[in-house]
Amino acid sequence: MAGVSLHVEDDRLRFTDVRRRLKAIFIGSIGNLVEWYDFYVYTAFALYFAASFFPGNNPVVQQLNAALLFAFGFIVRPIGGWVFGHLADHYGRRTALMLSVLLMCFGSLMIAVTPTYASIGGAAPVLLGFARIIQGLSLGGEYGASATYLSEMADHKHRGFYSSFQYVTLIGGQLSAILVLLVLQQLLLTPAQLRAWGWRIPFVIGALLAITALMMRRNLAETDAFIEAKTTGRRESSLRKLFGYPREVMVVVGLTAGGTTAFYTYTTYMQKFLKLSVGMNDNQTTFVSAASLLFALCLQPIYGALSDRIGRRWLLIWFGSMGTLFTIPLLYALQSTKSALTAFFLIAAAWLIVAGYTSINAVVKAELFPTRIRATGVGLPYAITVSIFGGPAESIALWFKSIGHENWFYYYLTTVIAVALTVSVMMRDTLRDSAMARHE
Repeated sequence: MAGVSLHVEDDRLRFTDVRRRLKAIFIGSIGNLVEWYDFYVYTAFALYFAASFFPGNNPVVQQLNAALLFAFGFIVRPIGGWVFGHLADHYGRRTALMLSVLLMCFGSLMIAVTPTYASIGGAAPVLLGFARIIQGLSLGGEYGASATYLSEMADHKHRGFYSSFQYVTLIGGQLSAILVLLVLQQLLLTPAQLRAWGWRIPFVIGALLAITALMMRRNLAETDAFIEAKTTGRRESSLRKLFGYPREVMVVVGLTAGGTTAFYTYTTYMQKFLKLSVGMNDNQTTFVSAASLLFALCLQPIYGALSDRIGRRWLLIWFGSMGTLFTIPLLYALQSTKSALTAFFLIAAAWLIVAGYTSINAVVKAELFPTRIRATGVGLPYAITVSIFGGPAESIALWFKSIGHENWFYYYLTTVIAVALTVSVMMRDTLRDSAMARHE
């Protein structure tokens, strides 16, 4: 009888622990979705507000200017990765996550109320750029803190699956931005109204959502790994300790270079590519973008769960090898098609490749570093690499197009994916050789 009671009590404790973990992962993921919605709504609505901040009659140049400011938000992401990584490693993951979403709220609200070029002249793009800096700082901190939190809250048998929800919500943030665009486009406003003032609505929505996420994150439980690390050993600068892990840092840089360039190609740039290169109208562009993002979102947990069974390294090799072989043919085929359905299937085929990186990149990087420097180790080298490769991807592609050599970008993207392939082949499989239990 006593044995039965102990068994029931063990089951109850396990259920309570699972429920605690799932609740924390859900709240952390929702906050991540809001952060990325706020950041991506800029590029989703750039087709409508670029002319309000950048005068002229050339839409490609106006989009290039807007893309440059989008990239500018990436330049400061390493600072955010360092500052918030330090906060997460020394004061807790929850503290860093709360402050990052608060900063994003301020940046979104600032864009929503910034006057246009016609009202205040050159000060308009300057204020827009400043708001993007604030959002870049926020997002630079969000990635490392979020990846660390989700990885530490998940149990070791399903860490790949649960951590994949970082990119589920990341893609979900961009998909939410496009869905808001669809509602405004199809149901509420005319194209003229969207260009005049309607583009401000999604930024107001983003600021309100960020406040909601902040309230939810106030109740987040701190991770057991951070609590254990805090009670043992002395406090030391996480940035200084990071220099003791050069191989792990280079793995993060190499994987991120190819993965993030591919990701931003098929997300932020693809909307402009469909409009300016394929020649689709606004409605076709929005529907194809939304459908492909929904497909990509569904792939993340599938690939994440697969990594828990076969290992992380094989998925990364899949991304690197298939990306190196098929990026150029896929983009050439996409450029030449006139069918929205064909365009969707081509982008979906690209996502079957890219999801090999996006689904597990957070957990792979978290598994490389011990607890005391995990948030900094994940966030800082990632943010630096994204600022060099991911953020400027759209600007580089549009610049190649503006000088009449759009296809050069296809070869550039293939090259950086090949770099990620080289790193994947040489790295250890973090599923079987993980630093998650190390607190030094």
